[in-house]
This record gives sequence, C-alpha cells and structure tokens, in this order.
Amino acid sequence: MQKNKYAYVWISLVILVFGIIFIPRIIDRLQEGTVTQNDRMNLKEGNERLAFIEINGKRKKVPSFAFYNQDSLMITNSDYDGKVYIVEFFFTSCPTICPIMNRNLVSLQDEFKEFDDFGVASFTIDPENDTPAVLKAYAEDYGVTNMDWHFLTGDMKDIYDLANTGFNIFAAQMPDAAGGFEHAGLFALIDKNGFIRSRTDKFGNPIIYYRGAITESEGENDHGEVEQISILKQDIRKLLQE
Repeated sequence: MQKNKYAYVWISLVILVFGIIFIPRIIDRLQEGTVTQNDRMNLKEGNERLAFIEINGKRKKVPSFAFYNQDSLMITNSDYDGKVYIVEFFFTSCPTICPIMNRNLVSLQDEFKEFDDFGVASFTIDPENDTPAVLKAYAEDYGVTNMDWHFLTGDMKDIYDLANTGFNIFAAQMPDAAGGFEHAGLFALIDKNGFIRSRTDKFGNPIIYYRGAITESEGENDHGEVEQISILKQDIRKLLQE
C-alpha cells in the first residue's frame, strides 16, 4: 500500500509539472493563431478577410483571356479590372445544372444592382452552338440587366484551356452526358485586382470555389451538399468594400 501511495504522488506531480510547462504554450499558440489542421480552433466563418488561392507560394490570378460577348464585342480580363466578379462555365442548352446556376447569378445581380463594380463572366463550353446571337437571347430570357455580365464565346480549345487549366474547373465534351457536356457547377470569386478569393473552412483552408448549382431556398442537394449562395453574397460584399 505504501508503494502505491508513492506511485500516486509521483503521477500527480508529473501531471502538475506537465500542466505548468505545456498549457501556457498551448494557450500562446491559440492566441497567436499558429495551431492548424486538427487542433485548430473552429473559425467563425464569414468574419475573416477572404483568403487568396496560392499555388507554390504564388497567389492565383485570373489568366489572360479574350472572347466575344453576346453583343459581339471583344471582352478581355482587363475589362474586369477594378471589379469584383463571378466566373462560371456553362452552355445554353444544358438541361441540368446551368439553369440553376444562372438563376443564382441573377439573384446575385439583383442583390448588388446598386454597385457599378460588380460583374459576371459566363463562358460557354459549347461555342459551336452558343453564338453571340444565341447568348444574347439567353441573357434576355434570364433577365440579365448588369452591363458587366458578359456571356462569352470563342475558340473551343481556348475556353477549355481556361476552364481546366486556368481555373481548374472541370469541363469536357461527353456524348453520353445530358446535353453532351459535363462540367462542374462551381463559381469562382474574383477580386478587384484579378485574384481568385474565397473564405476558409474551419481548419483555415480556402474553399477555393463556391457551389453554384444549389439554391438558397433548396438548402442542400440529394448528396448532402449545402448551398453556398448565401455565403457567396456575404463574401462579394466584403470584396466590394476592400
């Protein structure tokens, strides 16, 4: 019994010393924001400055592009300088997610109609069908009024390079897919200086892109993915105020 008593005393002493030495260090790490990944405090998403997307330590910027819009005017990335804007890849005959995506974009258009520095760049992945005239009729059908919402068409290879390499947003011709094309229903958020921005998850990692094919009223889809239009609205407003 005496031996067990001393063992308990030593265990208590070790615990006390551990607490004195290590707990202040843990608190310091939390206060300095250096705790990451699994031991990071949950962030209050929406209160922080939006993250930059970095690749090999370099902030990701929108690649240069030049395409014709629905009015047959040449539009380049420079036309969006000084504007906060959304990038999407879609096609007008899409029978699945594109109508949802563009209705969501109309809701963003209406939310920020008082801002002259908010725009949208909609790149068609079916340029053979989506001529400027087709795109113009599509824009009118959806009630597009924002002068900086351009529906863009041009060389197919250039568009696919922009989607898959420039933005890493998947797009491909697939004869077996609905409408003949497969693509990700994602929105990229671009700041006034042309950098891709996003909020971070609870571990401090940027979410990179926002789900565009789920409506606010829907809440989540059949796969359990939660809508992100509501947080996108918050984040657009942040960038407009930067």
